[in-house]
Amino acid sequence: MKLKSLIRSTPLVLAIAVAVPASAASDDPYLWLEEIEGRKAIAQVEKWNAATDTLLRADPRFEADRARARAILDDESQIATPDAVMGDRVTNLWRDAKNPRGLWRSSDLASYLAGKPNWTTIIDVDALGKAEGKSWVWHGADCLAPTYKRCLISLSPGGTDADVVREFDLSTGQFVERGFALPEAKSNVAWADADTLLVATDFGTGTLTASGYPRQVKRWKRGTPLSAATLVKEGVVSDISVGPRAEMDGDRRWTFIDRGLTFYTNELWLGTPDGRFVPTPLPQTAEMRAVVGGQLIASLNEPLGSIPAGSLVAWSLDAIAAGRPGAPEPVLTPTKNQAIEDVHATDHRLWVKLLDDVSGTLLALTRDPATGKWTSRAATLPANATVHIAGGAGKQDIAFASVEGMLLPPTLVAVGKDGAVRQVQQLPARFDASQFTVEQRFATSKDGTRVPYFLARKKGVTGPVPALIHAYGGFRAAQTPTYLTTEPYRAGPLGLFWVEDGNAYVLANIRGGGEYGPAWHQAALREKRQNAFDDLHAVAEDLVKAGVSAKGRIGISGRSNGGVLVGAAMTQRPDLYGAVIAGSPLEDMKRYSHLSAGASWVAEYGDPDKPEDWAFLSKWSPYQNVKKGVHYPPAFFYLSTKDDRVHPGHARKMAAKLTDYGNRVYYHEYREGGHSVGADHAEDAVRAALLHAFLTRELGGKGQ
Repeated sequence: MKLKSLIRSTPLVLAIAVAVPASAASDDPYLWLEEIEGRKAIAQVEKWNAATDTLLRADPRFEADRARARAILDDESQIATPDAVMGDRVTNLWRDAKNPRGLWRSSDLASYLAGKPNWTTIIDVDALGKAEGKSWVWHGADCLAPTYKRCLISLSPGGTDADVVREFDLSTGQFVERGFALPEAKSNVAWADADTLLVATDFGTGTLTASGYPRQVKRWKRGTPLSAATLVKEGVVSDISVGPRAEMDGDRRWTFIDRGLTFYTNELWLGTPDGRFVPTPLPQTAEMRAVVGGQLIASLNEPLGSIPAGSLVAWSLDAIAAGRPGAPEPVLTPTKNQAIEDVHATDHRLWVKLLDDVSGTLLALTRDPATGKWTSRAATLPANATVHIAGGAGKQDIAFASVEGMLLPPTLVAVGKDGAVRQVQQLPARFDASQFTVEQRFATSKDGTRVPYFLARKKGVTGPVPALIHAYGGFRAAQTPTYLTTEPYRAGPLGLFWVEDGNAYVLANIRGGGEYGPAWHQAALREKRQNAFDDLHAVAEDLVKAGVSAKGRIGISGRSNGGVLVGAAMTQRPDLYGAVIAGSPLEDMKRYSHLSAGASWVAEYGDPDKPEDWAFLSKWSPYQNVKKGVHYPPAFFYLSTKDDRVHPGHARKMAAKLTDYGNRVYYHEYREGGHSVGADHAEDAVRAALLHAFLTRELGGKGQ
């Protein structure tokens, strides 16, 4: 149901114990901090937390910042983004001050499109957790089309990636007694029909991959125990995962099994009416995107014949099922400055979100069944904005898209099959945008590559001023500008607070992401990782050269993979940066493949157990490159104890080593929340205020 998207999102998964060569750990004096709930480790965490809280909560603006951030996050004028459109109804998960874990609710489509939805609560997640004595965090619902009567509800205890799955009856508003139910695990589930599920889960000893994901898919019939489910497809231990997937094409349901060989290679199998699964012709490096009009739509990450990498292609599903797929049809090929980011299908349209020099465009594509030719039409949306496809209404051929920019409040629009754009909802402005400017600039990296970045400042401010650069640089994930009250990676309105102070905020589009398609990502893979760090350095140097900021007054921020980015950057250029924010970070690249699901990411970083890979990893692994006698910029680590994607030992050990070597460290480890850190808006608001106090204290600015 959701496992592949979880794996393929920001890195990263699981707190399993893996045997570690003695040589890899014997010389690590901080290994005890990897004991996630170890008494000594937790005592150290609490000591660090208390010291940071005491220092930063004393900032005279802390409480005002926290209260303002909480008000922004809880504002009931937030966009009610559709989770799904089920026939003539829309569902949405709504979180606010009264409902921090959320209300799963529905409205009729007509009133929703009119901007006046009539919401009916289906599940109150807070009330459910209270009644059941669980700290439930919503992980989604998968409702069976076309009747949408039965749903599979996923709930996580405390926000971990693992969750329970329970069948729910929309007609009664109750969980189904003796219905389908899976215990807590990193499961992947898809409806085959009303009485059959395709299930990938922890079936017991020997059924998981080395990364901790399921490696078996079974067919489970209603009314039978899970132990009676029959094996459909099985991978090997070295795979990343094996999981099912179901896609609706009008009223027809297509089922698939995706065997993840590595993080970036997979085999896709198509279900046939007789219950078999047959191989599809997708290259192992390609990625399935959608199903529409009997066509399987995929994006290419390597050239296929004369079709360039980055293109969309299509195959006939009926032809695949019959064992004669033939050559693919070209659907869309981006230019060198473009990249295909989002793809969504309604019954008769293929919707594509295209990046063009990091600015978003929404295209509606249709296919001529007689010729196999695809034509496209662009929707009329604001220029230089970030666009995300937020879902669609299948039978109505309507796509929902969110549109925003650093100074443009988020807007939800509905784009019809005729290309007409209707505004569904727009947030009121949360600040006076006329006092700020945003511009796109380009820095030149060490090897001559042009690296784009967005710069937000107050009008009339002359440099040099403190600057904060946020970046990611990995896993094909493009970084696009968002409204300044929605800082990336769960840091609340930090960007707004920062530019209001008269400082500079930068979003850097470094290599490793997907801003310019597969080549942009591949340029920072494995032994090429240094390119991402060089790009970040280049953006910082460009700010200095332009007089925007100065060496030592530049902060850098990144989370997850972005955490290893800023960790490497601070150890390589301590002279350039004045503060570092690392959220849920990777830091120890010698041990990463033995912590959580590090084995999943070997295709991205390399295998540290292979001498030839450690030769390049060792040059930049942050934890190993902290040296005695070097003064590093102050670092703020924030994370969650319950993060079962990135092991908390990374941040803990990096913090301990930096501290013992005489460097200033700030630390905030939240006990719930999983990889996203905060389980609710209250924690997100505290974090925004803490980070603002940290940056002001270390980089200067207003009041300093």
